[in-house]
Amino acid sequence: MTAAKLELSLEDVHEGLRRLKYFTTPRVETAIWLAVTLEKPLLAEGPAGAGKTEIAKVLAELLETELVRLQCYEGLDEARALYEWNYQKQLLRIQSDQAERRAWRDVEEHIFSREYLLERPLLHAIAARRRVVLLIDEIDKADEEFEAFLLEVLSDFQVSVPEIGTIVARNIPLVVLTSNNTREVSDALKRRCLHLFIDFPSAPHELEIIKLKVPEVRDALAADVVAVVQAVRKLDLKKSPSISETLDWARALALLNVETLGEDAVNDTLSTIFKYEGDIRKAQGELREYVARQKAKMKPEGSPSPSAASDKDALH
Repeated sequence: MTAAKLELSLEDVHEGLRRLKYFTTPRVETAIWLAVTLEKPLLAEGPAGAGKTEIAKVLAELLETELVRLQCYEGLDEARALYEWNYQKQLLRIQSDQAERRAWRDVEEHIFSREYLLERPLLHAIAARRRVVLLIDEIDKADEEFEAFLLEVLSDFQVSVPEIGTIVARNIPLVVLTSNNTREVSDALKRRCLHLFIDFPSAPHELEIIKLKVPEVRDALAADVVAVVQAVRKLDLKKSPSISETLDWARALALLNVETLGEDAVNDTLSTIFKYEGDIRKAQGELREYVARQKAKMKPEGSPSPSAASDKDALH
């Protein structure tokens, strides 16, 4: 029997996410609330590192339930996602029953029972005794064949095991799918889901996140970090910095007692936020330009430019 629907208001979602330190927009909060209320899968698309996976994690915390994660990859098949037989345990049972000279019919009845079934994430979420949050992460990395199989599971929330029969969900899991848009997911999958696009946060929003997650960072430095990160995300990078990497950078600067981005120590921390040498070099250029602009803003009106000052020195 399916459990009763969750009684969760939009205000509950808003307050719960704030309590769990997940700052987001009203649009995201509404999408989460609708997914819970309508019991429909939520497909979150957007750039890697924008906080899509975190939705499932905070939702599980908010509902105080288990998070079941299925990480997708190329070549993922039903056996890895749904169930497998515990062949080693079955073999031991066969050897034991043969030693006792039991009939094969009795042996077969034993080894093809739930006791010998290894539940993978999809079956575990369906067979769970209480409602869980099922995270199907990076569905765009899975093959189209697996996506077609997934459609059946999401439509009926039941699994057919030939040796046992049909296993129907006791409680319909709350499903969150994420996609980094490495390929287009099918229209059929999108029709079965509520759609949500999550982009990197705006500058004020990201600043708010840093102040909440890394309170030891000075306000001025936090603002500088956000300004630089927002700027470098517009560059042609191999990998744009995620929100979590922005937080790592802020923590690293705080540990080094850095007060401004003009200090030499800042260059030594760029590897916390950029993972490729080419990206680091581009970021260093953007960082130099940002520091120069900040110094120009602070310079009193009428003071000579660095080039003019050097010319004057040369003349004397």
